[in-house]
Amino acid sequence: MTELLTPPSRGFAASEFAQRTEKLQQQMSLQQIDVVFFTTEPEFRYFSGFKSQFWQSPTRPWFLVIPAQGKPIAVVPQIGVCGFAQTWIEDVRSWPSPRPEDDGISLLTMTLAQLSKTSRRIGAMLGPETYLRMPAANYKTLQDNLAGHQMLDISNIVRNLRSVKSAAEVEKIRFACEVTAAGFDYLRANLKAGITEREACKAMQLEMLRLGADSCPYLISASGRGGYDDIIMGPSDRRLTEGDVLIIDTGANFDGYFSDFDRNFAFGEVDSATHAAYQAVYASTEAGLQVAAPGRSTGEVWQAMWSVLEGAGALGNDVGRMGHGLGMQLTEWPSNIEGGDVILQPGMILTLEPGMTFSPGKMMVHEENILITSNGCEMLHKRAMPSMPVITQ
Repeated sequence: MTELLTPPSRGFAASEFAQRTEKLQQQMSLQQIDVVFFTTEPEFRYFSGFKSQFWQSPTRPWFLVIPAQGKPIAVVPQIGVCGFAQTWIEDVRSWPSPRPEDDGISLLTMTLAQLSKTSRRIGAMLGPETYLRMPAANYKTLQDNLAGHQMLDISNIVRNLRSVKSAAEVEKIRFACEVTAAGFDYLRANLKAGITEREACKAMQLEMLRLGADSCPYLISASGRGGYDDIIMGPSDRRLTEGDVLIIDTGANFDGYFSDFDRNFAFGEVDSATHAAYQAVYASTEAGLQVAAPGRSTGEVWQAMWSVLEGAGALGNDVGRMGHGLGMQLTEWPSNIEGGDVILQPGMILTLEPGMTFSPGKMMVHEENILITSNGCEMLHKRAMPSMPVITQ
């Protein structure tokens, strides 16, 4: 049995939240934005430190308001007020939610109006890969209430801030990655023909929880004879038999931060084309590792990986990207895409995820998690085997 891993400290110092807020406020000043507000859990938690499972419920909206100067202001349901005693937030304004006829909109309007009297410009997350966690009608009411103000998209500002991780954030993600790697080792030692995809995933999930993961909210699998044609739907109750290839892709979570990588396993004899496809995605990852460094772009990382796959005879890559940012969310900005122009910086955490269709109806996908350092990149966990593991029992 694998020994328990030593987890890093939970939470963050108040000074870290202050630094995050000040960086945002500097950007707000450059764009003459008086105030911003957030409605989604990652941004709310990033600037406040407030962490609650109540976000799983769609019943109540939660708002965090950040003025041009000073600490954030929480505008939240009364049921959540007590939780802010554990954060650095001091100004907490509340209403008795749920109240469908006015679920915090009047209170949010008043707060934003009080803080946006200079430029009358208000920032919110309105760009790609974002959403407003409030009913559309409520957002329309907020716009009507603030008709004399201008709503601006600040998603690029926030994504740039969040993409560069602090030392404390890196250690939380590293621990989640190490737990996941140990879970894969456990799985490999215990896989055998005859079990189902679901049984394999549950066994790994339980081991990751034992090793220190807080949760494993993302754990998918796919399998098939000599390969698989789907990587988002499982696990299923399909039984694994001789000639199958199994992929498990999982994200363990520790203190609100994710890992996200996969491993492939062959059951007994599979054809040489399948093994060659595995070696191609492994070599593609190696090419990505060589390019991923400060000053290089996400497009260059993509091109390095795709060149290897193309040279190996890939019929295509239906995933649309070959990796992404990682942190408080399982997938974060940026994406490693063709022509991507995001410049890598020390402190960014990315996945390298080359995938290829190597024959009609057969895919091979591989994924690792890396930290961009001052002179290159660093793996955050033990790397996959260079040849596909074969389960013989």
